Amino acid sequence: MTDQGLDRFNALPAAEAEEQVHGCLSVRRWAAEVTAGRPYAGRSALLERAAAAAETLTDDELDEALAGHPRIGERAASGHNEAASAAEQSGVDGSDASVTSRLAAANAAYEDRFDRVFIIRAAGRSADDVLAEIGRRLGHDEATERGETVANLREIALLRLEAMS
Repeated sequence: MTDQGLDRFNALPAAEAEEQVHGCLSVRRWAAEVTAGRPYAGRSALLERAAAAAETLTDDELDEALAGHPRIGERAASGHNEAASAAEQSGVDGSDASVTSRLAAANAAYEDRFDRVFIIRAAGRSADDVLAEIGRRLGHDEATERGETVANLREIALLRLEAMS
């Protein structure tokens, strides 16, 4: 987020600011906490507040956050931050049938194991990187994997906040 973007964000009506922030992480409590911290003196203050507010998520908040997230290799559902998801997954080549097939199988294995969509900060990662991470994380117990899921949601939220203008 640029200084001008931060100034615009600080000046928005609360409801509009909260809606913008909600597009970064679909958790109403989190969006309200981040918005309530305005005005922010600088980008780092905004990111620190956002990171702290996303440090833990209740089970309901985790479900809320995951509801609109697409599977890796798939397009975001309407109502989710479609543009951000597409940009974040740009390193995953959805036109390669082999990649698509391997991702579908890995996503299914993950969902069978943990009963939720696999979330990873995909920005800057290739399909092979993502597949390796799914494989690694399939070995986790529920508590460890829940922690990684929340950590990745937080990373995604912070990247999206930084990209807001």
